Amino acid sequence: MEIPSSTPIPSKMKAWVYGEYGNASNVLKLDSNVTVPQVKEDQVLIKVVAASINPVDAKRMLGMFKASDSPVPTVPGYDVAGVVVKVGIQVKRLKVGDEVYGDINEKALDHPKQYGSLAEYTAVEESLLALKPKNLSFAEAASLPLVMETAHEGLERTGFSAGKSILVLGGAGGVGTQIIQLAKHVFGASTVAATSSTSKLELLKSLGADLAIDYTKENFEDLPEKFDVVYDAVGQCDRAVKAVKEDGGVVTIAGPVTPPAFIFVLTSNGSVLDKLKPYLESGKVKPVLDPKGPFPFSQTTEAFSYLETSRAVGKVLEFRIGLTSAATYQLFRPWQLGTSQDPRLLYDLSGCHI
Repeated sequence: MEIPSSTPIPSKMKAWVYGEYGNASNVLKLDSNVTVPQVKEDQVLIKVVAASINPVDAKRMLGMFKASDSPVPTVPGYDVAGVVVKVGIQVKRLKVGDEVYGDINEKALDHPKQYGSLAEYTAVEESLLALKPKNLSFAEAASLPLVMETAHEGLERTGFSAGKSILVLGGAGGVGTQIIQLAKHVFGASTVAATSSTSKLELLKSLGADLAIDYTKENFEDLPEKFDVVYDAVGQCDRAVKAVKEDGGVVTIAGPVTPPAFIFVLTSNGSVLDKLKPYLESGKVKPVLDPKGPFPFSQTTEAFSYLETSRAVGKVLEFRIGLTSAATYQLFRPWQLGTSQDPRLLYDLSGCHI
């Protein structure tokens, strides 16, 4: 049973769909006749305003975990930001008209939803969503859920706490930019070191890194200083274990795993976004956007092509077409249109690895 919306909801929608596995440029098609998802009792229906793509979307499209995937045809997309237009009968916290964001799949690799966020509408469990911070645009909010929750869960799994030191491998990527900020401003790290290429070093420092390491010029494992925790976001676990203290911990999100390191796959939970909301609203933790995006909804295949180059430094964003002027203002605030040059806002978040 559903609680009806005062907003007319069509029976069909536009969505990007693939019916077979392969590269986005070959298999992903825009379909204007996709059925709008039905809302289950614990779900809400979201009118999508902005979405973002992650490497897990591309890997899923290639069929890399089809044994545990939902059946094709598939609408990809994990991250979403939008407006609630319908709620299930068991929904208690959210209501029609709420601006929300979240990662729509509780288990990233275990039967993710057949109908994802690269569509005009998507149905999501209330437990996976949070109210969008009022100071964030829809585009900013859509860039955050998967990478922020991944960063947070990895730090918690290592037992990271105030006064500890951390080395972040892949500090300029989607997860890496969030690990730096959360470790420094939320968990209270004593020292944050992070790796990137030469051109991204200033970004790392602006996010809170005390030591920005240029991996093109030095090997982080050769540094005399060792760290309480090493968070590997790029798949260098064999080297990461050489940079950790004897009683420290190494976590990776991109195997293979070298003992004593461990790997995990994100379990999405909207309560994490709620917990971090004060840090977002205060500006201590910020989304990081690349001026190349967001991509228009009509250019989704181009967005995937850009993601697959591995040149994106963080998150590839998309926005919905046909917005009202008010919605457009919420999607792009003036500083995003070139009136501000905050270095923390000039990079793209597509480097999330799962």
